[in-house]
Amino acid sequence: MTLDPDTAWEAILSRDAAFDGVFLYAVKTTGIFCRPSCPARKPLRRNVRFFQLNAEAEAAGYRACKRCKPKAISTQQRQALAVEAACRTLEAAPASLSTLAGAAGLHANHFHRVFAAHTGVSPKAYGDAVALKRVAKTLGEAETVTDAAFAAGFETLAQFYDRVAGRFGLRPNAMVRGGHGEVIITRQTTTPLGVLTVAFSRNGIAAIVLSDAAAEGLGDVTARFRHALVVDGGADFSAFLDHVVAAVAEPAQAEALPLDVRGTAFEARVWRALRDIPVGTTASYGEIAAAIGAPKAHRAVARACAANAHAVAIPCHRVVRADGSLSGYRWGVPRKAALLATEAVPAMKSEAAPAMKSEAAPAMKSEAGAGDDR
Repeated sequence: MTLDPDTAWEAILSRDAAFDGVFLYAVKTTGIFCRPSCPARKPLRRNVRFFQLNAEAEAAGYRACKRCKPKAISTQQRQALAVEAACRTLEAAPASLSTLAGAAGLHANHFHRVFAAHTGVSPKAYGDAVALKRVAKTLGEAETVTDAAFAAGFETLAQFYDRVAGRFGLRPNAMVRGGHGEVIITRQTTTPLGVLTVAFSRNGIAAIVLSDAAAEGLGDVTARFRHALVVDGGADFSAFLDHVVAAVAEPAQAEALPLDVRGTAFEARVWRALRDIPVGTTASYGEIAAAIGAPKAHRAVARACAANAHAVAIPCHRVVRADGSLSGYRWGVPRKAALLATEAVPAMKSEAAPAMKSEAAPAMKSEAGAGDDR
């Protein structure tokens, strides 16, 4: 990882614990190295050196600070590990707040705050989202709705209907029968970015996929909507396809596309923030997290970007690392680079782009509910 000295220095000045474990700093005049959150007197910038590993600082002749103990695991790192462990627990099976807090060695109320600070949602909301995704899988496999509800971790059938029925584009009974209550129409064409596959539902555009081959794009759609009837729309849907192609060529037109967005509440907040990034500009995962009011939820933001099903229309390609370098992209980093290069051309001719909207803007509503968007 390339460390930005200016960012690191700002972290030292603010004693930002979020950077503990990311880098260390050493002071030439004292011969001591510290973690960014160290409460010691702030050094002069000209006397500071940055390191990423304890061994590097020690090899350079510096010794560990006795106040912040940089060689020990920090509170921030310990909390992050506890939250990651809790997420794995919830993904495996339902668990109560007290159980999760006990495993982390924290009081329930404190653990609730720590979990929300790191993920952007409460443990209950995270567990509900995981359960909804389990439903998408178990509904197609279980013999009855009741079996699917209990297999997905819901305690009662009423709870299942309250939380699930309104979030899918068809009745649970229809899904158990194989999803024939929903029809997904597809159309494909070739673009400079590869094969473009668009999936339409009754509520709008359900997916936009970029791929190297037509079979690959269609496979992505059928896997995503594996319990629905997927058919080719033929010439009747060519006009709809043209609108999407135009949006790929001219990203500013993407905002007008009617999207059928299926995701968790947190994912919807992230995707709305992505659509607020002006054409021709980029934002870091940290900036997106701050924009949705969850400044420490960098990893959760990255997961939401990876879960995006709408290439270009929900511009996750505009999210880069804090140092400006390109990170991963669902449809390939070369396509991400090409999209950014295309968008940068008109941006250079225009005035400065407006700043990103904050959480004060209304979050994007999930119109058709939380389907299986893996």
